[in-house]
Amino acid sequence: MDKIANFLPFLAWIHEIKDKNVLKADLVAGLTVALVLVPQSMAYAQLAGLAPQYGLYASFLPVMIAALMGSSRQLGTGPVAVVSLLTAAAIPTIIPPGADMVTYAAYASLLAFLVGVFQFTLGALKLGLVINFLSHPVVVGFTNAAAIIIGTSQLSKVFGVDKGVGEHTYEQVWGVLINASQHTHAWTLFAAIVAFAIMIGVKQYAPKLPGVLLAVVVTTIISWVMDFGIPVVDGGLGGAIVGSIPEGLPSLTIPNFDFSVINKMIVTAITIGLIGFMEAISIAKAMAAQTKQRLNADQELMGQGLANVVSSFFQGYAVSGSFSRSAVNISAGAITGFSSVVTAVIVGITLLWLTPLLYHLPQATLAAVIIIAVINLIKFAPVMHAWKVEKHDAVVAVTSFVLTLLFAPHLENGIVIGVILSLGLFLYRTMEPRFTELSTHDGSNLFVNALDNELDRCEVVSIVKYSGSLYFANAGYFEDRMLKLIADKHHCLKYIIVDMAGINQIDASGEEMLSGLLDRCSSAGVEILFARMEGVEKVLIRSGFMDKYGENRFYERRTDALRYAWKELGDEEAASKSPLKHLIS
Repeated sequence: MDKIANFLPFLAWIHEIKDKNVLKADLVAGLTVALVLVPQSMAYAQLAGLAPQYGLYASFLPVMIAALMGSSRQLGTGPVAVVSLLTAAAIPTIIPPGADMVTYAAYASLLAFLVGVFQFTLGALKLGLVINFLSHPVVVGFTNAAAIIIGTSQLSKVFGVDKGVGEHTYEQVWGVLINASQHTHAWTLFAAIVAFAIMIGVKQYAPKLPGVLLAVVVTTIISWVMDFGIPVVDGGLGGAIVGSIPEGLPSLTIPNFDFSVINKMIVTAITIGLIGFMEAISIAKAMAAQTKQRLNADQELMGQGLANVVSSFFQGYAVSGSFSRSAVNISAGAITGFSSVVTAVIVGITLLWLTPLLYHLPQATLAAVIIIAVINLIKFAPVMHAWKVEKHDAVVAVTSFVLTLLFAPHLENGIVIGVILSLGLFLYRTMEPRFTELSTHDGSNLFVNALDNELDRCEVVSIVKYSGSLYFANAGYFEDRMLKLIADKHHCLKYIIVDMAGINQIDASGEEMLSGLLDRCSSAGVEILFARMEGVEKVLIRSGFMDKYGENRFYERRTDALRYAWKELGDEEAASKSPLKHLIS
């Protein structure tokens, strides 16, 4: 049964909904999330450059599949701001000039398919750890920049003016501000202000009420009463509204697998796959800690991947876990993934019968919904905290932030450069690990850093400790420090005991360096011994290193190696003068 549950995670909780209390809790939570998801999904679809119905399509079956096939019970999947922005940034660069909305939607569906295949493959191969390539500083920098880009992209709809012209987003935003200063549509701005006021007011004074839905209902009624969407020449106010949304569920549509297009989408698909999953798994982990439920990251990857694949086959676009809707879901009392199934069913009902009610919804309201949603993504406190912990991390975060803003709408460039910076920073930090010479206080068996504690060091036998992996990037550093130690002792040094306890990994370059170092030092009259090799012993046995140099070089304890060295030296006078003399007896 457990093995079947690994492939069909919903079997672990489906029996729980037989309990009336669980069923009631999931029904209430599912309805509550749906009231937020319907208007949000329409807004995010427009952020992605799509018509509102495509957001609803992505909020139907994908939400259900993610709940049934993922390991998190409360994760709310569907359209999200960052993924929508990445979609909007990618499609216009590869779509044929003059293409209509249907073609644009087909490209978005193909992108969702690639994202899904990438995520599912990572999960199936249990490679979820690849997400660690996106370091926290990179994600912080990108998320803050993306939130600003998303928010400013909606200004034209808030002011009711044309978009600015320019290759980069900052040029377009400046153009919008110029247009707004001269041609703001007063009634559009009024609709946006009403929507903002309702959502902010509800959050402040009645947080249990669905503020987004209330904003949609109120502004839609105002729009209908005031003829907001009717052109001025026909006696209306001339504002932009959602208009007609096709009724009915999305039909099965196979994406057009054009490999020349797929080739152009690969980088963006990987970016969306990683960013989307990082967002989803972060939320899922937070909720799992709260509910004490078991979370399987690889299974969640497969669930998110299947959700995206299903979205692509039913006219949707890329989806991910949502911070806001997951919070609504768990706070509304969701116990199992059935709550998301309920949410999906309500979205389906909306598509079948309720879309005419959204005809008069002002575009400015959807813009306000997006802006309110992304404000919470702008957080500079983590950057300041990173500066206190490690300044290099803060530099990476700020660099990712600035480059993402400058490269927009080509957002993947900022992320790729941020990842390269993070990997470069990792190499830089590990190229010079901590190398210390050890000694002890009189009468103590505790080895400590001789330099930091101002202790005398033995000139004949040195004990050193190296902390970190010994691999291609730092093998040369280790060798240099060892040779420097020999040079500093002015040919008095006869033995070096290397404490290997801090080394948990060694690669071929590290092993080759050790072999060459032992040979050269031995010919120069300095022997190297090794102690506490638990972390790399199996590797050195497998490579033949230990057989080659003999058992007399390898010891479980540093004191054992030290006694052997003094025994071989046979110099009782030197031993009596050594700071380590109390360890030899």
